[in-house]
Amino acid sequence: MFIKGFTYGYDGKRGMYRTEEAAASMERLAGLGGDWAALAFTVTQDTYYSTQIRPDYRYTVTDADVTAAVDRLHALGLKVCMKPMVNCRDGIWRAHIAFPEPEWGPCDYWKEWFSSYRAFLCHYAELAEASGCEMFCVGCEMLGTEPREAEWRETIRAVREIYHGPLVYNTNHGKEMDVRWWDAVDYIGTSAYFSVADQPGDTLEHMQEGWNRFKAGLAEVSARHGGKPVIFMEIGCRSARGCAMMPYDFSHKEFPYDEEEQARFYESCFRAMWDEPWFAGFFWWDWYTRLPEAQQETGFSIVGKKAERVVQTWYAKPRPQEE
Repeated sequence: MFIKGFTYGYDGKRGMYRTEEAAASMERLAGLGGDWAALAFTVTQDTYYSTQIRPDYRYTVTDADVTAAVDRLHALGLKVCMKPMVNCRDGIWRAHIAFPEPEWGPCDYWKEWFSSYRAFLCHYAELAEASGCEMFCVGCEMLGTEPREAEWRETIRAVREIYHGPLVYNTNHGKEMDVRWWDAVDYIGTSAYFSVADQPGDTLEHMQEGWNRFKAGLAEVSARHGGKPVIFMEIGCRSARGCAMMPYDFSHKEFPYDEEEQARFYESCFRAMWDEPWFAGFFWWDWYTRLPEAQQETGFSIVGKKAERVVQTWYAKPRPQEE
């Protein structure tokens, strides 16, 4: 399997997936020529040290929203990877979710958190199974939790009792070697926000050299786990000058608009990864729930920008293995 995909819906709020604007956005997404969408949405915990994960009924997408989005994406000819994610309401990145190891006292914080997380995942695993999703993502960038191998294995076993399709876990770039339980899932996933440029406006050739440096480590991770395929569960770059140096960036609003640099980031990645036999494809970040209105917005969207044409060109190609 090779995934020609994009992430959809991360910015969605309650009710948004069932609007006409969302339908138009999904149709434009299908027009890229890809075959997959990762439906990403969030449920929150109050702080990075909270043990309870729960919806906020003012904002969290409903089960009806999620099912409607899956149905529409399927109707448009796209396979769906359901990707429920946890965010912290205090604004701390989910990678920092962690708890002390108490020397005394009645509370096992990790046990409480994983109990809540397991219930959260199993709820959406039921939705994924019922709606016919072709893949399920069991976690995204949960770096502070990843050393808890036994708890993760127990969680994945619980999900497999409910959802019978392939599973992927999404670590963060540079942390792929640290996960000790890749054997429990079917795909190795990573947020591939690798810095492939050394200066703003860097050249396509230099960016491709950057990818060539990083992909050797990814190939090694795959080889260590019996050739298990690697998916870029997230990858992208804002259309702002300098962002190929830090493609994960979303905070520097002062960077000037530069769709050329964004397009070169996309092109360099396609060139570097397309033919690798251990590589299973892309879920680019990200496709907004509603199409952007700004002519030159400097976010991750590629709508109406040169990177959109780059994706359409590559997604129209067969890989050498398919020819």
